[in-house]
Amino acid sequence: MWQARTIMVNGELMPFAQASVHPLSLGMAYATTVFEGLRAYHHPGRGEFAIFRLAEHMRRLQVGMKLMRFDRIYETDYMRDCLARLIRANAPDDDVYIRLLAYIEGIGLMATTGPVGFTAAAMPREKPKFADTGMSLGVSSWNRLSDNASPPRIKSTANYHNARLTQLQARADGYDGALMLTPQGRVSEAPIACFFMVRDGRLLTPSVTSNILESITRDTILTLYREATGRACEEREIDRSELYFAEEAFVCGTGQEILPVTSIDKLPVGDGKVGPVTAMLRQRYFDVVRGNVPDHPEWRTVV
Repeated sequence: MWQARTIMVNGELMPFAQASVHPLSLGMAYATTVFEGLRAYHHPGRGEFAIFRLAEHMRRLQVGMKLMRFDRIYETDYMRDCLARLIRANAPDDDVYIRLLAYIEGIGLMATTGPVGFTAAAMPREKPKFADTGMSLGVSSWNRLSDNASPPRIKSTANYHNARLTQLQARADGYDGALMLTPQGRVSEAPIACFFMVRDGRLLTPSVTSNILESITRDTILTLYREATGRACEEREIDRSELYFAEEAFVCGTGQEILPVTSIDKLPVGDGKVGPVTAMLRQRYFDVVRGNVPDHPEWRTVV
């Protein structure tokens, strides 16, 4: 597996190990950071990499910077050029996972809004170990953050303290992962992934008002499912008890891609195996992101 050797800070490339941020910067002291995880898929036959849904990732980053009132917002064209230079500088020979962080790098009071900096890292990422076998989830006692407290629909690093506590509890309780509920007791999402389930042959997912991240992978799944079946996924509130009626379930995100869920609260999902809807969507997803089919070329930015 290739190794990351070059990182980018404020548009400048440097050795990976030399990147630094002052410990008293607001990005460190108050978690005034928004970030994106992106994937660039390798096409060996063409010698190319394609960043998946770059425009949508940048739009979400920009909205996060706006919501947190940063005094600078990076333009999409500039960041696309930066990420292309970063990928080429690392000379990877396989898929690339990109972590892009924008933060207030200045030292000041809590309400300081600048100066703003960014870091972009290109790294390899192993296939998740649950990709083929499926994973077990437990409903967590930690609630998902509410929109009026710390809006989960943006990727702010501060929100991931909530996710980390949830994941740590899940591991302590013997699960592979967790599901969080909203403060109102409805299903929200996994700590770092959105949740889908099949009930009575219909695909369901919590609505965007269920305190979820407005996930780009989730949006991709919604589109691919509609195209493949001619039916729309139901986006609605999901009660906790509905989880035990699930015939299939999976979680999705840029880092995780699509991971089947085979048990919830130590009860099997369906027959405890990867279901046909999950398998179909996973195959369709990889065909599209890797450019194995001509569909949705607008989603792939070639480097």
